[in-house]
Formats: sequence, structure tokens, C-alpha cells
Amino acid sequence: MSSSAPRRPVRDLRFFLTVPHDCSYLPGREATTLFLDPQEPPQPGVYDSLSLLGFRRSGRHLYRPHCEGCNACRSVRIPVEAFAPNRTQRKLYRRNADIHTRPVSAHFDPRHYALYADYIAKRHADGDMYPPSREQYRTFLTLDEPYAQLLEMTLNGELVGVAAFDQLEHGLSAIYTFFAADEALDKRSLGTFAILKLIELARAKGLPHLYLGYWIKECRKMRYKQAFSPLEILDGRQWRPLITF
Repeated sequence: MSSSAPRRPVRDLRFFLTVPHDCSYLPGREATTLFLDPQEPPQPGVYDSLSLLGFRRSGRHLYRPHCEGCNACRSVRIPVEAFAPNRTQRKLYRRNADIHTRPVSAHFDPRHYALYADYIAKRHADGDMYPPSREQYRTFLTLDEPYAQLLEMTLNGELVGVAAFDQLEHGLSAIYTFFAADEALDKRSLGTFAILKLIELARAKGLPHLYLGYWIKECRKMRYKQAFSPLEILDGRQWRPLITF
């Protein structure tokens, strides 16, 4: 994002709360989401400022959890210069040396959607994104903004994965990754590989952080984020090292 973009103070923005709904991560709990006024598009400056306060983007909406009596969802990020891959990550990187990656604009591509639809149907048929649709995909992962990008992963010319991410002033923000639901590719751990490539891309761009979204200590599906050390956590309005799990 351009640092010359005009900034509006956060206090001048309007926010709304959703009604309580079932939590997607912790069974038996209700969640409430705080989101930026939909009439306020995620423009540079505003987005940069809010991301430092733990906001994420989904389509044209900026949001963060705001649940009464619960702060289990914590924003986490990787300081990319301090990151050193562990042995497993180094082996994984070498295993995927034949995968070509390139960033492209976050525009609709039928190839991307076909891969996404297959991924949701085969890996997340029990989730709230099933059944997939073109409109759902467009609303979630496509955006005509310079900062919104997709990292394509191809193997022998075939698309095997896509990682949606945003380029902020102070880092890259990983939005969502989907990949081929093929048992032959499972050993490649393409989700982890995508994060390693985004760390590499952030370094190349001179950006200090890679934002990984929310981490919940009690959520097994989010434990993979703990493997990227050191990890920083948003504690209130301050980022600090996450040294215990």
C-alpha cells in the first residue's frame, strides 16, 4: 500500500456489531464480530491502521472478533527477519523446490475457482463455506485493489494451490490458502509451504511482518501457526513475543 494515501483517524470511523452467532472454532460458545461500516471500503491507510489493531479482511469487509467475556481469538504475526525455519520446514521447502510460485492480482480466474470448489467440497464439506459457489468465492477472495493479490503455485504447469494475501505498509497479510485435494500431494503440506513462500516474499519486499490472522490456544486446527517461530501476539493494543503456548 502506498504510504502517501490519506489517513482517517480510527476514532472517526463507524463500526457495527453482528448479533451473537455460533462460534466457528470453540463448540458451545457464541461469537460476535466487530466490523467497519460497509460504506467505508478497505482503503489504504485505514486498512493499514486497523490491521495493527487486529482487524482482518474478508472481501470488502474489515472485521475482528468482539465477544463478550471471551478473548480466545488472538492476532498473530511473524517478524520475518527473525524467522528461521526449523528442520521440518527446511525439508518441506526442499521437497517443493519443483513448485513454481508467482503473485497475481486478486481477480476472478476460472482455474482458481475450480480448485477452490474442489478443495471446499473435499476438505471442508462440514464447514460454513460448503457448498461453494462462484458468488461466494468472488465475495470472499476477489477484490479489485492493488494490495489484494493471489500467490499461484504450479507443478509441471498445473495449478496446485493458491494463497490469497494483502500487501500492507508494514507486512503481508495471509488471507486464505486452498490447494489440490490430492493424496499424492499431501506430503507436500502446501498450506505450510505457502506460508514459507509468503515469508520469503515479505523479505524480498522489505516488509517486516507476515500476519497469520487469529490463533486460539484451544483450537487444534490453528496449532500449525505455532511452528513459525518467533511468533508475536497482539495483547490489547501491544504486540509482544508469544513465548508460551
